[in-house]
Amino acid sequence: MSTALVGADRRGVAPEDLLEQAAVQTVRMRAGRRPRGGRPPAPAPEETLPAVSAQAGDRLARMLAGEQARLLPEWLEVAASRRVRVPARLIPGLLDLGARDRSVRSHLAAVTGARGRWLAGLNDAWAYLLEEAAHVPPAEVWEFGTSGDRRAFLAALRERDPGAARDLLGRGWPAETPEDRAAFVAILASGLTMDDEPFLEAALDDRRREVRQAAADLLTRLPGSRLGRRMSERAGRLVRPEGRGLRAEPPKACDSTMERDGVRARPPAGMAQRGWWLQQVVAHTPLSFWRAHVGLAPGAVVRLPLGDWAREVRMGWTRAAILQRDAEWARALFEAEPLTDLLAVLPPEEQSNRAAELVRGQQVDGQMIMMLGGVARPWGPQLTKAVLKKIVETAETQPWNAGELIRLAGERLDPAVHARAHEVPELAAILRFRFDMTKELS
Repeated sequence: MSTALVGADRRGVAPEDLLEQAAVQTVRMRAGRRPRGGRPPAPAPEETLPAVSAQAGDRLARMLAGEQARLLPEWLEVAASRRVRVPARLIPGLLDLGARDRSVRSHLAAVTGARGRWLAGLNDAWAYLLEEAAHVPPAEVWEFGTSGDRRAFLAALRERDPGAARDLLGRGWPAETPEDRAAFVAILASGLTMDDEPFLEAALDDRRREVRQAAADLLTRLPGSRLGRRMSERAGRLVRPEGRGLRAEPPKACDSTMERDGVRARPPAGMAQRGWWLQQVVAHTPLSFWRAHVGLAPGAVVRLPLGDWAREVRMGWTRAAILQRDAEWARALFEAEPLTDLLAVLPPEEQSNRAAELVRGQQVDGQMIMMLGGVARPWGPQLTKAVLKKIVETAETQPWNAGELIRLAGERLDPAVHARAHEVPELAAILRFRFDMTKELS
């Protein structure tokens, strides 16, 4: 592997010899390992969850074999919510899937039951499952549970008693791993109040960047926080009213105090450094600051001329609206530029209705697909009607453009409308598949 990465020529190795060694190693790995002395593994613990129906298990097997494979995450999500487990024979295939796709791991931990955890302890490739919550935590979960169990426990406690969750976290904070610290800070988003401000302010001094970033993101949602005041002061210096608009001047440097407050010094590839700093300052400034600073409502503020750094300021406002979950700003910004991420801030029904307006007014393209991908399922009546009409129109005039929209609609529409999609057989088949799938899991 080292030679392949550096280059055979640099190591003085003939390329054909390197490939021969790789082939031999592959055969050895496939053949197995030399047995060593040891004890047989203990039997798997008894299952506590009921098994899915035979029909649901058979459908899952077909999906793992390739039939409607894009719907596998939904099957797992529904099964996890119903607290049922999959047939044991399908667990290895599911664990292989989780090794490739991180997004399904939390659901796998629930539906594979005790047998899944037992198998995960015997195969390094499946060990990721041991870090996920099993949704059946023991009484000693906080002291002895896996990372996933502990996160689930803290999230549940936060819902019941926010202060108790924060106090529990504070008592053992220095001993937590960096990965857990970042995840635990994010959990504090639920029930966030100014009572959490001292803890989060202290977290800005954490050694791990992800922890500092998570803390800064939450403090941005607290306008009265010390970070909110510091960012407001910076924004006031960098973006000032001038004439009938605003004049922006990016920071000349990113000092240590800015980095502590969540401003990352190194910009993404292709972005100007100073513009990146400006965008982050705006993104972490409480949105309530702008109404006082400019004297206008959000809809009027976003329409103001901004000069040379307009893009950076608007992207900062967009990020701020998402972080602070400010629906008024999200609406104003979405009307100026319909970005998918802004839809997630709006209530589900409004998301769906605004998306319907865009579907009715434009042709099917990658931007429309991306926008629709951000609308929570199931889509509302207006969006359903608009998408069905658009699919029929596009299938007649541009059939090559309809495929991805059909597949996306099949995953996001309410499956109960399958009978109304008879004009598009492929869509009707996906919706009927989901309808039957959900019924089998009920």
